[in-house]
Amino acid sequence: MNLLQILVLAVVQGAAELLPVSSSAHVIVAEKLMGLDPTAPQMTLLLVMLHTGTMFAVIAYFWKSWRATYFSSGQAFRTNALCILVATLATGIVGVTLLQFIKHVVVADSANFEIEHLFGNSRLIAAALAAAGLLIILSSRLQDRGIDNLSLRQSAWIGAVQGLCLPFRGFSRSGATISAGLALGVARRRAEEFSFALAVVLTPAVIVKEAYRLYKEYAATTTAMHSDGFLHLMGPSMIGMAMSFLAGWVALRWLSRWLEQGRWHFFGFYCLLASLLVLWIG
Repeated sequence: MNLLQILVLAVVQGAAELLPVSSSAHVIVAEKLMGLDPTAPQMTLLLVMLHTGTMFAVIAYFWKSWRATYFSSGQAFRTNALCILVATLATGIVGVTLLQFIKHVVVADSANFEIEHLFGNSRLIAAALAAAGLLIILSSRLQDRGIDNLSLRQSAWIGAVQGLCLPFRGFSRSGATISAGLALGVARRRAEEFSFALAVVLTPAVIVKEAYRLYKEYAATTTAMHSDGFLHLMGPSMIGMAMSFLAGWVALRWLSRWLEQGRWHFFGFYCLLASLLVLWIG
């Protein structure tokens, strides 16, 4: 994997991660087109680092509005923190249950199975993209009731929908959670802010999990984590992280404009077209 490939993946990741079009699906397709293995641990590390870059882009982009909404007072902080906690717990419950279901029922308790093994399945990616596209289109047709204060019930529903996204690359997390918020009557800007607040909470756990997975992979095959092993991958991945930050910032500006201007459904149509492209490439 050379620097040019990393930069291409960083731009694709940064642009698609914060748009409701599934960054993972786009990165996996880009990897396949460049002859890379999307299920390899090295690709997993790079994907996690790119996610880290976009996470910092989210924090930088939303910090001013979060400060006005979430940190305006002690009561506001406690209320919003509780909503995020409830949503995250719902994500964990639904996500873990779904992962266990896939492991026990779909792959019959295979000892070597990891959810990353599904990342290269183009049919699953295409189906998830199509499902996300339909969800976005349907939510865009609902009347905006302009609810600014989320209830715990609404937060739990949004978190549960986020949990459905965890195993399936192609089922856009931001697209699904924002669409769920719109379907529940949440104001567009509020749904966007809450969706990306959940992403900031979720991403560090994913980073730790995948970094540990990569460490185990190298520990099993090498005697030491020397410069041509794990650490050798970190330099290029850091460059990719910086590039994904810049691309993510631009993508957030685009998303906010289209969401507020009533163009949300265009992302859904794109997901449907992308699902057909994934099937063709796969």
